[in-house]
Amino acid sequence: MILAKLAYKSLLNRRASVLLTLFTIAISVMLLLSIERVRIDAKSSFSNTISGTDLIVGARTGDIQLLLSSVFRIGHTNNGVSWKSYEYITSQRGVKWSIPISLGDSHKGQAVLGTTLDYFSHYRFAKKQNLTFNKGHPFAAINEVVLGSEVANKLGYKLNDSIVISHGMGNTSFHHHDDNPFKIVGILNPTGTPVDKTLHIPLAAIDLIHGGSSPVHAEHAEHAEHAEHAEHEKHNDLTGHPKQITAFLMGFNSPLYTLQIRRNINQYKQEALLGIMPTVTLKELWEMLAIVEKILLLFSAVVVLISLLGMLTTLLANLSQRRRELAILRSVGARPWHLFTLISIESLLTTLLGCLAGSVLYYLAIFSAGGYLQSHAGISVNITILSYYELGLIGVIMAAGFIIGLIPATRAYFYSLSDGMSIKA
Repeated sequence: MILAKLAYKSLLNRRASVLLTLFTIAISVMLLLSIERVRIDAKSSFSNTISGTDLIVGARTGDIQLLLSSVFRIGHTNNGVSWKSYEYITSQRGVKWSIPISLGDSHKGQAVLGTTLDYFSHYRFAKKQNLTFNKGHPFAAINEVVLGSEVANKLGYKLNDSIVISHGMGNTSFHHHDDNPFKIVGILNPTGTPVDKTLHIPLAAIDLIHGGSSPVHAEHAEHAEHAEHAEHEKHNDLTGHPKQITAFLMGFNSPLYTLQIRRNINQYKQEALLGIMPTVTLKELWEMLAIVEKILLLFSAVVVLISLLGMLTTLLANLSQRRRELAILRSVGARPWHLFTLISIESLLTTLLGCLAGSVLYYLAIFSAGGYLQSHAGISVNITILSYYELGLIGVIMAAGFIIGLIPATRAYFYSLSDGMSIKA
């Protein structure tokens, strides 16, 4: 207890250098815990880019290719799914909901997605979060468009602006559909997913801008007088009867239906289709990107190593400046092992205080950056108590700090008994 109290007093006496060392350790602990939290939650959020969807169905290609084209808007599929097959599959028992999607058009490099109103009702991201509107509402007419948040911010659009869709994906547009402008009626809140970079238009508009006839027929005006029929006609107007779609998303009442219908889809004889489970395919895709995890782990280890080496340098420099102090302790009866224990306790206390301060900074950083990471990177960060894994990391740092402290402690131990100033040969 006396040595512990003496170590505490000694740290206070050298508070300037100790605070600098403590700050270095705290920053390294904060970075280590933050990087690990972001790494873990990035993996979880990546797996939840699309959430609550049981199956994605498209033309028979590869699992990852279908996922990239339908969810991440990367690449394209050579074939689509006939509307007849879509209606047949989605009419099966156990299907809770379905969302048809049609891709192939763009606007200033941003993907255009044709879909139905079910998209805004059933599409989920992260931990089954709904799409919400920052401004406006879902499209209600065939010439209306809903923008993702990044599209609106990047291109400076606002409600009621008119835009023109182009044929072709990405920055390569082969034809501009100037005769069918769209009015912006809604802007979605940020999700950190490809939804932010997407323009959403009614599925029926895809056929219209590609030369098809408008699904809005004259007889619909007569039926609109009947309130109970108006909503049904509105849905038909926005969906139409396209010949083909790119893919569709499905949700089921039970996982048993998911497996059964997936098997039926993969064995479907009318056309070559593929049904994938997005959660499984996302995990496979993340495994292909495992190098990202390894880089983050390496970066974490380097940060901690640098901070501990910095602490060692500071302790050794302070030890040279404390030769007179240690000589006085030896002159009043302190044994070599007393000096060894004193220096070890000091390094352990410094590491402990640094870890505590780093944990506080970690929570402040996560709390402050959580919203930004969600909206800009799609990483849903969980603010919870430290897990056993994270506590284990802190334990490793504590052990490493203690081991580092043994180096200057050993030097102090071998000071000579005669004057406490010189080291034995």
